[in-house]
Amino acid sequence: VQLQASGGGLVQTGGSLRLSCADSGRTLSKYAVAWFRQTPEKGRTLVAAISRTSSSTYYADSVKGRFTVSRDNAKNTVYLQMNSLKPEDTAVYYCAADPIYSGYYYTLSGEYDYWGQGTLVTVSS
Repeated sequence: VQLQASGGGLVQTGGSLRLSCADSGRTLSKYAVAWFRQTPEKGRTLVAAISRTSSSTYYADSVKGRFTVSRDNAKNTVYLQMNSLKPEDTAVYYCAADPIYSGYYYTLSGEYDYWGQGTLVTVSS
């Protein structure tokens, strides 16, 4: 699996962005995928995760109701739709993948074997 994250940018408070995590290796359907974000103050934290077939999802409390993780296995891509963005959402966002059993995902960054490069999201106040 070879992950490529994209979709970051500068947006005003209340705006929306959609991040994409594409797998050029075309095997993403075999992996659970997570989105993490990293800032100097908080380090790397889990934002959302989705199991192989989308049967299970996870959201950090700080993004529940605003972010939606989804995937299109036919396109080997996982998405993170981010709505009602706040300045505290500003971070570098990373996608990560792991071939954990179907229906499951990890919540710890150390459990993920494969990482994409980060994409910067900046929310201005």
